[in-house]
Amino acid sequence: MRPKGGRTRLQYFSLVSVCSFAYYIIPSFFFPSIGALSFVCWIWKDSVTAQQIGSGLNGLGIGSFGLDWSTVASFLKSPLATPGFVFMNMLADAKKFPFFSSSTFDSTGKRYNVSRVLDQKTFDINLKEYNSYSKLYLSMYFASSYGWSFAGLTATISHVALFHGKDIWDMWKKTSTAAKDQLGDIHTRLMKKNYEAVPQWWFHIMLVLMVGLSIWVCEGFGKQLQLPWWGVLLACAIALTFTLPIGIIQATTNMQPGHNVITELVIGYLYPGKPLANVTFKTYGYISMSQALMFLGDFKLGHYMKIPPKSMFIAQLAGTLVASSTFFSTSWWLLNTVENICDPSKLPEGSPWTCPSDEVFYNASIIWGVIGPLRMFTKHGNYPEMNWFFLLGLLAPIPVWLLARKFPKLEWIKLINMPVIIGTTAVMPPAKAIHYLMWFTVGIFFSFYVYRQHRAWWARHNYILSAALDAGVAFTAILVYFTLQSKGIKNRS
Repeated sequence: MRPKGGRTRLQYFSLVSVCSFAYYIIPSFFFPSIGALSFVCWIWKDSVTAQQIGSGLNGLGIGSFGLDWSTVASFLKSPLATPGFVFMNMLADAKKFPFFSSSTFDSTGKRYNVSRVLDQKTFDINLKEYNSYSKLYLSMYFASSYGWSFAGLTATISHVALFHGKDIWDMWKKTSTAAKDQLGDIHTRLMKKNYEAVPQWWFHIMLVLMVGLSIWVCEGFGKQLQLPWWGVLLACAIALTFTLPIGIIQATTNMQPGHNVITELVIGYLYPGKPLANVTFKTYGYISMSQALMFLGDFKLGHYMKIPPKSMFIAQLAGTLVASSTFFSTSWWLLNTVENICDPSKLPEGSPWTCPSDEVFYNASIIWGVIGPLRMFTKHGNYPEMNWFFLLGLLAPIPVWLLARKFPKLEWIKLINMPVIIGTTAVMPPAKAIHYLMWFTVGIFFSFYVYRQHRAWWARHNYILSAALDAGVAFTAILVYFTLQSKGIKNRS
């Protein structure tokens, strides 16, 4: 409905999208530097120490800020869609922002020469060359980030078991009895009354078909992916196991704890020295879970919008086919047309094709696939102490749970979420300090000030504003590439 003298939600969305579209050409092409500005670096522009302290991209980011929506939302998603208590949980862990690098090093401090320890024909580790070369070394932050990933994983399991275990068990018992027809709120009852549910055999067919194709891909093509059939089944089992606990955290906080580390750890021990098997196993074990949660989130949106479930299923399936085909085609095209793509050392300064996430993915394949956890996180490697983080994460939610039971009237205790606190810097690297600083700033402003002082506006426009800003940035990025960058026209800033 349109408020008197105001705009409809669609008009507001369109207006903000157009403004975002028009503005984003400045940080995306004409003046990329406004995505990460720093007073400290301006004042002491020749000081290395100042750059380390003030740079939002290569340092701690003290005094830095950005005027670019993609800086705010590119790694941590939109802060406008995140509950306020999540920002407080994450700020409790903000002191862990150190100097960091996602690169791997040898004992001399130089970049680790993977080609030296890798068989170029089979892509297996050459143990003789490895033993004569060097152990693998990580930057202080990159190493500790794996420790916090270990802790975040076990904290998620512990937190969900303590705070939601009884509810999960009660719901499971009800869904397996005749009482399941009485479950649900008004939305569920309306959907059941007006629309047919998606038949279970639709999901079963998709499951069998996709698992079968995955096994065929891994076992076929000369087994170039290195992963055997049992690896696919184990990856699916891991994805199934973690979908519920991680889904609960995501549903209540809008933050998704990653379990990619456990997939890398498991296959790293079971199938060491096989980097392609490691990344393939991680893709099936982690990305499939992530996609499942995205699928469930879209179904939930359709549920509240009263869209027929069968129509949602078909739309999801069609969208997946179109998106995956487009993504594959675009990636293939870029790899063959953009010279030196994903190689920052050979790309011009300011190039958008540095691929920071892919660099982290590649280095992870070295750590977990080539070298393996046995030579990294045991007495044979440099980081055996990281395993204590598993215990730390498992125990961390217990004091909060005990306090919540001891003082049930203090609701704020239940808002302390240890998986979120521990997993604060989960995407860092590739995310930088500036991304976190701007995300916190925007999120806290909207979740506390705007929500409390202008609640009616927040309820009507907050999420629309977030979606419109995302849409404007996305359309501008496409336009800039096809009209300017693909023609070799570069900014001169």
